[in-house]
Amino acid sequence: MKTTDMLIALLLLGGTAQAQNWPEPKPEAKPGSRWWWLGSAVDKENLSYNLQKYGAAGLGSLEITPIYGVIGNESNDIPYLSDKWMEMLRYCQTIGKQNGIDIDMNNGTGWPFGGPEVTTEEAATKAIFEKFETEGGKNISLKIEITDPKEKKQQEIALLSRLMAYSENGQILNLTNKVSNGTLEWKAPSGKWKLVALFIGKTLQKVKRAAPGGEGLVIDHLDANAVKKYLSKFDKAFKNTHTPYPRTFFNDSYEVYGADWSPSLLEEFQRRRGYKLEDHFLEFLDQERPETTRRIVSDYRETMGEMLLENFTEQWTAWAHRHGSTTRNQAHGSPANLIDVYAAVDIPECEGFGLTDFHIKGLRTDSLTRPNFSDISMLKYASSAAHIAGKTYTSSETFTWLTEHFRTSLSQCKPDMDLMFVSGVNHMFFHGTPYSPQNIAWPGWLFYASINMSPSNTIWRDAPAFFNYITRCQSFLQMGQPDNDFLVYLPIYDMWEELPGRMVAFDIHKMDQYAPKFIKTIQTIISNGYDVDYISDKFVTSTQCKGEELVTEGGAHYKALIVPAVEMMPEKTLKKLIELARQGATIIFVEHYPKDVPGYSQLQKRQAIFKQIISQLPETHSFDQSQSFSLGKGRIIIGSDYRKTLEMSGVPAESLKTQCGLQFIRRTNPEGHHYFVSCLQPKDIDAWVPLNVPETSVMLFNPMNGDRGVAQTRVQNGKTQVRLQLKSGESIIIQTFRKSLAGEPEWKYPEEQTYSLSLDHGWKLKFIESTPTIDGEYTIDTPSSWTEIDRPEAKTNMGTALYSIEIDLPQLKADNWILDLGDVRESARVRINGKDAGIVWAVPFRLTVGSLLKPGKNLIEVEVTNLPANRIAELDREKVEWRIFKDINIAKLNYKKGTYDNWEPLPSGLNGNVRLIPVSYSK
Repeated sequence: MKTTDMLIALLLLGGTAQAQNWPEPKPEAKPGSRWWWLGSAVDKENLSYNLQKYGAAGLGSLEITPIYGVIGNESNDIPYLSDKWMEMLRYCQTIGKQNGIDIDMNNGTGWPFGGPEVTTEEAATKAIFEKFETEGGKNISLKIEITDPKEKKQQEIALLSRLMAYSENGQILNLTNKVSNGTLEWKAPSGKWKLVALFIGKTLQKVKRAAPGGEGLVIDHLDANAVKKYLSKFDKAFKNTHTPYPRTFFNDSYEVYGADWSPSLLEEFQRRRGYKLEDHFLEFLDQERPETTRRIVSDYRETMGEMLLENFTEQWTAWAHRHGSTTRNQAHGSPANLIDVYAAVDIPECEGFGLTDFHIKGLRTDSLTRPNFSDISMLKYASSAAHIAGKTYTSSETFTWLTEHFRTSLSQCKPDMDLMFVSGVNHMFFHGTPYSPQNIAWPGWLFYASINMSPSNTIWRDAPAFFNYITRCQSFLQMGQPDNDFLVYLPIYDMWEELPGRMVAFDIHKMDQYAPKFIKTIQTIISNGYDVDYISDKFVTSTQCKGEELVTEGGAHYKALIVPAVEMMPEKTLKKLIELARQGATIIFVEHYPKDVPGYSQLQKRQAIFKQIISQLPETHSFDQSQSFSLGKGRIIIGSDYRKTLEMSGVPAESLKTQCGLQFIRRTNPEGHHYFVSCLQPKDIDAWVPLNVPETSVMLFNPMNGDRGVAQTRVQNGKTQVRLQLKSGESIIIQTFRKSLAGEPEWKYPEEQTYSLSLDHGWKLKFIESTPTIDGEYTIDTPSSWTEIDRPEAKTNMGTALYSIEIDLPQLKADNWILDLGDVRESARVRINGKDAGIVWAVPFRLTVGSLLKPGKNLIEVEVTNLPANRIAELDREKVEWRIFKDINIAKLNYKKGTYDNWEPLPSGLNGNVRLIPVSYSK
């Protein structure tokens, strides 16, 4: 390692040689970002400039996603996958490597996959059904056409796939070959007949936010040949230009709207389900949804899911592997079992959406936010798939629309980042970073959705401290193996059974409608101090029992499997669960046993098999009381109350949650275990907390600054207890060891003395960076927002101001001093007596500074950086045309148009109540 690299590593990990006990971070431990290329109008000079900025700040991965261009800049646009575009990709690969950045790329522009080479035949497909009635016993001449006014435009492109006739006495006839030139000529048997015509139409959806050269129809993801042909254009582009394939290819969330069919679906349905769907069009289309309809629709939904999994996801991943690349995929939005689709790629990726309000003390809130869809139950689909399938990484599209443009702070980002971490994310990506040329007037090139994690945003100045935090956390979260307590069976057939309509796409904005019972189940289990992963039927069948533990095909270990009030379960799945119990596993049924098989094929035969299998379960008249039964070498546990039922499993709840309300995730490692813990709640914690691991040696790691030390521990009731101190919003990493930690530094537990020094008078202020420029020094006395000084520009500027104060340090006996900056808007660098004390960017905005203080006079300097909100509002009031982008341009929250000229000035700088707090360290 070069000397400079070693110094950077030491700084990242805390600045001392002792920090070597932090895991050595892999490149993937650094934060990544989606890299928006507007119009792909990039050039080598500005690519080099941007990559140097990104690398210096601490980004480790960039995923190129080309999108729409800039108005008036068309001459600089580069068509997607052209020779020039591939040249820019090769240049990025070279310069990115020099700056410590891996370059990934989207397999398309905008989203979803599609483009100019996609023909109508290969495009996303929809079914159009038309119904007719006729009286038999005569020759019928009937025009078979699309009559729905909403679908009239399909008349020229939709193809008749089936025309089925159903008599009142149950006779079914396929009349498709009796239709010529759109007219049915048929000698109909006597009686009344109902006819159903299936036309295979096209959604005509085009690539959303497409870049030059990427415009065109969206592909039919269910059609293996269409997908294969689509991927072939990449083979051609890479081969012809001798460009190395990237580390990873990316696919965004499945947003193929209304694509509920594929030309081969009927044949695939018959092959997979064992009967012809066209024989049951009447039941399939019944809006009243009787049982038969629900079963047939469930079979249809399962077939669509399998086709998407095999024809798109698995084919795409196999294609990438042939070229030495991996795949990263957002499965949400798919009309499929999300667990299976997530697990079919190398890096499953979840998506956070909106700002979560944890009621953290002192955290600035904002009325301008999107509805929040970052529930932990949704985030866990990706990490569950990664864990049970043995994937190393779970990634995240992070901070999509936390707040309005120009208003998101680093402090607001941290809680939602921590939520991602406790959900299993360990390879995060910002959403995102727009490429912007150096000479473009501020605010530069922007993407329509917030946030903007790039050098044009004022938060970039202190973002490296946030990036270091992410890197430290992910270095631990990428280490070892997952250690969640339980598997939870995903009741996909109940979801398919219950949901109305035809196609169900599990997008994150509707999961509260699609899976309300399952969401409540997961929230209940977690609130009781356990952590879980979801498992699908496919993965249940490959799970083994070793001793008393369940081991999935990816090698993850679990103590039991929970079946949460499931109505429908395939007989093969139920049989496997009983086999696992007989082999030694614990299977927990909540509220009731599964009641029936899903689907329609060979229903009576499968129901008979199901009845025989379920008879092997312990007989019970009620689930009101939690009960445990032996079955073979294992156990069947039943009950309705989750807390009591899970307690009966013998798996102890983590007191981190039940006693302290903390969020956590636990992993195993060769030395023992480690936890990431976050205080996502309004209360502080100072408590002795039992841990559910056998090791007795414990070390604490502070990911904010790299500190580490041996924790205070004790053993009570046979369990190791560790003392934890966490302020609201803070986080900590706990690592347990089987070996002794003698000789390692001790963790310091500060106890605040009753006296503190209020620094409420004597402050001065001057601007070291400001747009517009503000000269001079201001005696402000109190540490207050700079928008209050007597300069109109201070209400409309963005930048960094230096707050300074000279103090006399009283002679007090103290082991250390804490500088509490109170309400910081929005981040700050602190110097004491000319020496760096650190960066504060998240609540509680505190630094330990005792080593820098001296008896007598001390100079405290605080460089505070604000948000760009006040500046952009002023540009709008001045009618500056900075919204220069095509397509959606810049949208406000909820995709509304408008300006920010009505924004009141946001407070900037320090906002009162700065204190120096003497502390003593408890032994």
